[in-house]
Amino acid sequence: MTQNKQPNLVKWSLKYSITAGIAGILCCVAPAVLFMFGLMSGVYAISFADFFYQKDGSTGIGAWILRIAAFGIGLYGIYSFRKKQNQCSIDPKRKRKNLILLTATIVTIGLGLYLSLEKWSAWYFDAHIVPAQQKELNIK
Repeated sequence: MTQNKQPNLVKWSLKYSITAGIAGILCCVAPAVLFMFGLMSGVYAISFADFFYQKDGSTGIGAWILRIAAFGIGLYGIYSFRKKQNQCSIDPKRKRKNLILLTATIVTIGLGLYLSLEKWSAWYFDAHIVPAQQKELNIK
């Protein structure tokens, strides 16, 4: 009978927290990165991001779908870690501690990355994309 190897807590939490954080803010980061590399114009970058927000600038259904997907990714990471960890014969207290640490890490890193990218993308849009859009549309 072979014993399954215990999953690596750090790698697991980083994989799912980074994926969740990026998935939650993809609506703003994707057009900013594409604009940064010259693959998208300012007008198109703004219209891409506008798809996820309402006319008044508040969060739209597209942004909520991405946030729900990010939450689902985090939950799946916790669920799959728990399932994989339960295949190992380690102390139940240690399993519980690992699960608590994993959950806290996924929430902290995922949310921190989401908020950091949100601030960065808002700054980048204001500093670079909006002026490019106005220049493309000849708005003064």
